[in-house]
Amino acid sequence: MTAGEQTRSCWPKWTAAAVAIFATHFVAVHGTAQAQVANAALLAAPAAMPQAPAACSAPAEFAHFDRPLLQTMRRLASGEPLTIVAIGSSSTAGAGASSPTASYPSRLAVELKARFPGHDIVVLNRGVNGEETDNMIARFDIDVVAARPQLVLWQVGTNSVLRDHPLRPHGVELREGLKLLKAAGADVVLIDPQYAPAVLTKPETPGMVEQIALAAKDENIDLFRRFAVMRNWYEVQHLGFDVFVSPDRLHMNDWGYGCWAKLLAAAIAEAATRPLASAHLGH
Repeated sequence: MTAGEQTRSCWPKWTAAAVAIFATHFVAVHGTAQAQVANAALLAAPAAMPQAPAACSAPAEFAHFDRPLLQTMRRLASGEPLTIVAIGSSSTAGAGASSPTASYPSRLAVELKARFPGHDIVVLNRGVNGEETDNMIARFDIDVVAARPQLVLWQVGTNSVLRDHPLRPHGVELREGLKLLKAAGADVVLIDPQYAPAVLTKPETPGMVEQIALAAKDENIDLFRRFAVMRNWYEVQHLGFDVFVSPDRLHMNDWGYGCWAKLLAAAIAEAATRPLASAHLGH
């Protein structure tokens, strides 16, 4: 084979190698350019906006007290310190909240101080996980009466229905407890169970809600209708349970506790500043 023939026979090999090198270089350069364009597009695109938190609201009739809070009113009018005791079970203690400061009593103190600046307002959290009505009554002397509060917020009923206890004995205990609190001379507000999946599965839940409402009416004390408020969030405002209930499907979360406290503070503030004849405020 001549030198010219040898040279021509090598062309396909060199050509193939050259094409391969060119293709590799082209792909690398082109791929880099595409990546640069994609990165530039990502940088230029507006960042995803975080979802706005749900607005805290409820119908006025669900977060309103029918009766004035006379003892609370006197304290606010006189400028003396106001002591509030929140007694109950885990949803008073703050189960499901991210920290103790996110519990409803803690948030209530913040809300009331904002509404009554300059006033000395203390909200004592006397919630104990897992307790039922009789357990709370047994603590009244030490955890409630000894603090000499002007207002007592009593959250009841949830654990009784969760444990499938009959309603009749609970009704007797509830009325006994209300009489003891009234005898201590404080304003009293009852708070009924939460509207949450774990509570809704229990057949006695509607009866418990009705029983608490009837006891409040008969004993002439105020009721915060937590069950109705939360049901409105879910059924009317179409908020998902994850907005206001913790992952355990029972306790409230930070948003739920915060909104509950905000609505409760508004109800307390209105009932403690409602115009009354001066005779009603006399001692």
